[in-house]
Amino acid sequence: MTLEEIHGQENAMENTDRVQSAGTSLEELLVAAKKQDYLTVGVYESAKVMNVDPDSVAFCVLATDEEYECDIALQIHFTLIQAFCFDNDINVVRVNDIGRLAEIVGADATGEPKDAHCILVTSPSADPWKDPALDKLSLFCEESRSVCDWVPAITLPER
Repeated sequence: MTLEEIHGQENAMENTDRVQSAGTSLEELLVAAKKQDYLTVGVYESAKVMNVDPDSVAFCVLATDEEYECDIALQIHFTLIQAFCFDNDINVVRVNDIGRLAEIVGADATGEPKDAHCILVTSPSADPWKDPALDKLSLFCEESRSVCDWVPAITLPER
């Protein structure tokens, strides 16, 4: 084995640990934000918040799975949401387990699972909410951007 191969394996292991740690942080953030009522769940609901009060948005999660990969309308919404997030310095990540996200954010008033394709973590502008998981995810996004991964993918931990 050459030195480059060993270094490549170490980098791959570090990246896997980094993504798993980010997944744990994301779950912690979503649970904490839900308790504080700082979540906006759903593509259209998120678009409304972004339009009315963009300064309140602290973090954005976009979710999909194989069933929705060919949904052109959803992909257009994702592109517009990502552009908005980039323009307003909002960190954004992708998660490929919409079912798991729906479990975390819960159901709506009728008991149906919420549309977890887009989830915003919001914070009142007058009294910004601080959370260690949000800080970890912000650092993760910053590190990802430094290697040209503009919308990093995160894997949520198994239950």
